[in-house]
Amino acid sequence: MNIWPKPFSDPEKLKQQLLGLSALDIILCSEDWLRRYQFFPQWDEGVTMASISNGSGDDMYILFAPEGVIVKGFDHESAMSPHARDDYEVWPGIYDQVPSALLHRLEDEALTKEDVTFCLWREPGDAEWRTGDIANPEQLDDGSDFLLGMIYETAEDYIEWAEDYYEIELPVDVVKSIFQSHMIIEKAILKLNPERNAELAVKELEAICISVKREIQS
Repeated sequence: MNIWPKPFSDPEKLKQQLLGLSALDIILCSEDWLRRYQFFPQWDEGVTMASISNGSGDDMYILFAPEGVIVKGFDHESAMSPHARDDYEVWPGIYDQVPSALLHRLEDEALTKEDVTFCLWREPGDAEWRTGDIANPEQLDDGSDFLLGMIYETAEDYIEWAEDYYEIELPVDVVKSIFQSHMIIEKAILKLNPERNAELAVKELEAICISVKREIQS
């Protein structure tokens, strides 16, 4: 196996990034099926799962389990996609060296295990992310830069994407506070999205373990 060669957050920071992105999507989009980011604190016993989907056939699943963290990404336009291969097989080396306990976590049919163009993982105690010995002599694009790039590092990066996607202007201070603390003042929901039902948003936010300071009077 190999060390993952690109910069990537440590597991705890990664989880907090994904939680914040999901919280913002809950506020900005009332329809969950239209959201790019989803976060499930109790996907399975002891397992948290986050997903990212751009709605165009590209997705990524990140599972935080007692056995470690595993990331499975799928770029449907990649030449490394099983759909682009005559035998419809996973590209050689992607899963071969994944620890069996972590690989087993992908067996849930909702995670579409066979739709994969890259995979990385990190076991407890590891200081680096790892990936398999991928047979890719032509240096084909596996979609990892594209998909991992959707995990925004800063509020400003997220705002640049979200303002274009949702066609709204976002207050930088509010987005920054969510990025930094994962605590939301209820009135900030309407500041971000005046058309959002704040009560319903609060329920969804609390369901993913976001703290909401209630200030709006009913």
